[in-house]
Amino acid sequence: MKFFGLMISSGMLVTGFSVNPVYEKNCAKCHGKTAEGRHFGGPSLVSEKAAAASADDLRNIITNGKGHMPKFTGKLSPEEIDALVKQIQALNKK
Repeated sequence: MKFFGLMISSGMLVTGFSVNPVYEKNCAKCHGKTAEGRHFGGPSLVSEKAAAASADDLRNIITNGKGHMPKFTGKLSPEEIDALVKQIQALNKK
């Protein structure tokens, strides 16, 4: 389970094909190991819709949930949420 390698200050890989443990533990079950979505699961995070979302929109969805997606406020730190936002944005800049 790997994602494209972009380092942030904590040393966590946020994009690419290197493991992001936060994504792996909290997101991969629904959005898939490669963030391309899963049948009967979460939508692809590598899509026009995800690419069009602002950082604030993505942060809000992760923090507060949306539809069937649970909220992660209190489960993930603001830094972990920001890392996921950066990862989603980087995946859509390919």
